[in-house]
Amino acid sequence: MSKETGRVDETKNLKRSLIVSYSYSGNTHRIAREIKAATSGDWCEVHPWQPYPMAFPELLEQVKREIRSGYYPRLLPGPFTPRFYPVIFVGSPNWCGTIAPPLASWLHGNDLAGKILLPFYSHCGGAAGDFRKEIARLCPKADVREPLGVIDGGGEDLQEILRQWFIRTGMMEDMIAHAG
Repeated sequence: MSKETGRVDETKNLKRSLIVSYSYSGNTHRIAREIKAATSGDWCEVHPWQPYPMAFPELLEQVKREIRSGYYPRLLPGPFTPRFYPVIFVGSPNWCGTIAPPLASWLHGNDLAGKILLPFYSHCGGAAGDFRKEIARLCPKADVREPLGVIDGGGEDLQEILRQWFIRTGMMEDMIAHAG
């Protein structure tokens, strides 16, 4: 925080990344925590105003209805604005072959023009949709990079999986450049 203005120093955040994730079972948040550890970025968990049902049949029915209708659930306020972050990791479970409505709601509700978006998702081995295409549709002026799909929470190989993804998306060089 600047002593002169009493505000957060915006230039400090320009070199940092933001990790935004929604997780129902905890698997996506496990991936987000590892990304946070690797990048020293800030992490923002997305929470719907109305929690999802705990019973799987009811959850599945609600999710299918929301995805089919393009519903964006109301979210609880988060602690970070994406405004000062050039790189944003966005994570979600794979629900019915697409991103979960809470993350879609967050993406839809924020201006991410000019940002680099790195999608990641957890899944249980089911068919994944085109996360890159879906996020690019919601954020047409962002640079949406190759998504990372991780089975469950990634297990013991998660750090190596992330390292390889950082290399493929060109983020490894950025992380090394900003570490100095």
